[in-house]
Amino acid sequence: MTRITGLTGATLETAPTVCHECIWWQTRDERSIDKRKWIRDAEDEWGAWGTVYHDDDGRLLGSMQYGPADLFPRARELPAGPASDDAVLVTCAYLTDPSRPWVMQSLFLTAIGDTRDRGGRALEAFAYRYPEVETNFERFHVHRTIFPADFLADFGFIPVRARGRVELARLELGGLQPVEEGRREQVLARVREAFLPAPELQRP
Repeated sequence: MTRITGLTGATLETAPTVCHECIWWQTRDERSIDKRKWIRDAEDEWGAWGTVYHDDDGRLLGSMQYGPADLFPRARELPAGPASDDAVLVTCAYLTDPSRPWVMQSLFLTAIGDTRDRGGRALEAFAYRYPEVETNFERFHVHRTIFPADFLADFGFIPVRARGRVELARLELGGLQPVEEGRREQVLARVREAFLPAPELQRP
């Protein structure tokens, strides 16, 4: 059975190795921090600060990091930033296989549900308006901290502000924003077809 678990200090070793020591989102102005201390503080404030996704054979499919925007100072430096003070921010996602973009859909569905369950008001992410001819490899594998704007729109995210092709996109969790009829249903159908039964977030 496919399995999504919370990303914590205890499960970090099961995430992609590039994530183990990365502090890019946790810092700004070229400063450095102790990631272990950041993890303790994040878990005291929020709990699990992302998810790790494995298939039914235990193979790693991907992971995602998210949490209250104030945990990620880098968001104040990005074009179209900063993130909103009341939002949970999706900062990055890593897919181990670029031929499986549906893993990203599953990770976003989990983040949306998890944020709503915790009483979050909104989910935000940085988006990029790619040309229509861009490949899935470029859209989902090369840039792991910024997401295709049309992909986010399928879930009901709407732009808050833009700078060039970069946008800050927001999903209000009081109710999904209207999107083009049929598009979200197509996304959810592809996710359901990709794995049955659907994975459930397992808290450590």
